[in-house]
Amino acid sequence: MSTSHLVNAKSTPKVKSKRKSTTIPKTTGLKKLAKTIKTNESLISSTASAPSPEKKAGQFLDREISQISFNWRVLAQAEDNNVPLLERLRYLCIASSNLDEFFEVRVASLLAHQGESTKLHPQLKATLERISIEAHRLVTRQYEVLNEDVLPQLSSQGVHLLRHNDRNPAQRAWVKAYFEREVRPLLTPIGLDPAHPFPQVVNKSLNFIVSLAGKDAFGRGTAIAIVKAPRVLPRVIRLPDELSPKGGASFCLLSSVIHAHIDDLFNGREVVAYSQFRVTRDSDMWVDEDEVKNLRVALQGELQGRQFGAAVRLEVAKNCPPNLSKFLLEQFNLHHSRLYEVNGPVNLARLSEIGELVNLPELRFTPFYANTSTPYTQPDVFAALRKQDILLHHPFQSFQTVIDFVRDASADPAVVAIKQTIYRTGMNSDLMEALISAAQAGKEVTVILELMARFDEEANINWSDRLQRAGAQVVYGVVGLKTHAKLALVIRREVGHQLRCYAHLGTGNYHPTTTKFYTDFGLLTANPTIASEVNEVFIHLTSLTKHKKFQHLWLAPFSFQNQLIRAIRNEARLARAGKPGRIIAKMNALLDESVIRALYAASNDGVKIELIVRGACALRPGVPGLSENISVRSIIGRFLEHSRIFYFRNDLAHDTYLSSADWMNRNLFRRIEVAFPILDKNLKKRVMEEGLMPYLKDNCNAWLLDEDGEYKLRKSRAKPYGAQQYLMDTLGQTDS
Repeated sequence: MSTSHLVNAKSTPKVKSKRKSTTIPKTTGLKKLAKTIKTNESLISSTASAPSPEKKAGQFLDREISQISFNWRVLAQAEDNNVPLLERLRYLCIASSNLDEFFEVRVASLLAHQGESTKLHPQLKATLERISIEAHRLVTRQYEVLNEDVLPQLSSQGVHLLRHNDRNPAQRAWVKAYFEREVRPLLTPIGLDPAHPFPQVVNKSLNFIVSLAGKDAFGRGTAIAIVKAPRVLPRVIRLPDELSPKGGASFCLLSSVIHAHIDDLFNGREVVAYSQFRVTRDSDMWVDEDEVKNLRVALQGELQGRQFGAAVRLEVAKNCPPNLSKFLLEQFNLHHSRLYEVNGPVNLARLSEIGELVNLPELRFTPFYANTSTPYTQPDVFAALRKQDILLHHPFQSFQTVIDFVRDASADPAVVAIKQTIYRTGMNSDLMEALISAAQAGKEVTVILELMARFDEEANINWSDRLQRAGAQVVYGVVGLKTHAKLALVIRREVGHQLRCYAHLGTGNYHPTTTKFYTDFGLLTANPTIASEVNEVFIHLTSLTKHKKFQHLWLAPFSFQNQLIRAIRNEARLARAGKPGRIIAKMNALLDESVIRALYAASNDGVKIELIVRGACALRPGVPGLSENISVRSIIGRFLEHSRIFYFRNDLAHDTYLSSADWMNRNLFRRIEVAFPILDKNLKKRVMEEGLMPYLKDNCNAWLLDEDGEYKLRKSRAKPYGAQQYLMDTLGQTDS
């Protein structure tokens, strides 16, 4: 196998913006891996065999519709009058952004399969039709909430988003001056003719199509022009305070500014009609590992290609003339069902900028401050970990403890090596700076950097360059398998010159921003066995050799699914023996059919199964004879629920695992993932009391899934109880 971390590439590396199949790439170097995975899958009982289409339809909910349903639940936050107004706008933007990614990744994948097939499979066709119907419904509702609810209420609170007809003469004069000064010089209208073909349109960019009458300067009747909005310009523009009502703030969108002055761009021509438009493109990338020699070089050369992947959706203004919509659909080779006519800005997610430009605390959530107190009383974190493990619950407890763990290690003369996986970490990161400092200080620093973390490739490439210049050893995991596990290891030379390992294992990314808004757990430990196994994972990923057998860790794509199904079956075995069986699991998505079948079987054996699944869920709960002992709920609140927790009663052993992995085929077989146990009894209790039980009690933000795939907001006459609010009150600080 050509390892991805080789630097000397003799052939031109290739990254293709083409959809890969869902199977493991079977290059020479991955044949053993594919064989291992096949062996693992064969260990699953006969209930894991592929069901007939009829059986599958009855047992499993539609993955794509379930994902759209999640965005309906996010949109419900924007409809909730109990949520502050600017937060409601933010939820509206989140739902729109989520839908963008759904098209960029999931719909793009389905359309790619359609394109590769000579004959469209009826089931795929039906899936695409269902997606189109549900997505159109969702988009229509988004703009209804925006136009009929959120914007009018914001206006009543002094926050005005002004369209051209809403602006008074003074405001129009300012906008015109702004257009002439800031916008017009950057615009390059393109009249289409054989010498001026339809331009390349960047993914999700703002553009305009214009229908023209009359002759151009050369006496020809060019009928259509395209205007691309420069990406360097802000999409939301705040008008001067003196042009707004006293104490208020007025805004206009760049799209509105261009709309109002589009006639000025075509001197001597009559603008007959025009519309803003935006195209969403396939944004996934894959590596041809038969040809690539250096993954970083390959990605650097091809990142821009993502902006011009195959089109999957076209958005136009609601009043766009049919002939212009048809013309655009033809240019992007899209079926009419991929057209979305919207009553407002096509770049809806950009409205989140309004919240960043308004200083009205009363329109936001009450400020929350994470608990920043040091969770140990020893002189340093290493002394504390020699006594006991430390469990951190973010964002209620500050992520700074983890940063300090790595920073202290980088400055500690006794530390000889630091190893870390990085999936997402952002453009600015104190933790990454600490790793660079450690390398510069002469410590052995090894970073498993996932370059294929979707939408974070550029940031990760930049960190890769800086780390390597500092002397760190950077590798990019295993080609074809994303390294998604969240691991850090510190090796110190201590008393007697013995080496001792300290580890951090987490459910979320080492990202300074998301750690403030995502709920995640992290474990700091000096447990010799767990720390040694973490080190084995690093050796496995850098050397590409077979890992040793683990006592504690579940490692995907090798043993994770087997261990998980074994734990589920153990609860079923205990239930059949007359003992109570119970499983509680929290995750982002539940889609793996083999795991779902194991849960169905356990349910039929009498195991009580309570699932907290934030997003897509293919399991159909509450069906007599299939899943009557299974309940599924989704929590949508102030923070993004991101932690993965797996609890098995196991005859009062109370096995509790945390993980970076959802119960999805991609996590179990196409990623490097780790699940790790909580061994300390007190910490197990904390995970239960903070990570699971509050969510089962939640009667404010809990949506219950029924057997038909419908989610209903849980209603209760009992005193309101929200899990996130409880955790903020219990773990966080209420003032600065």
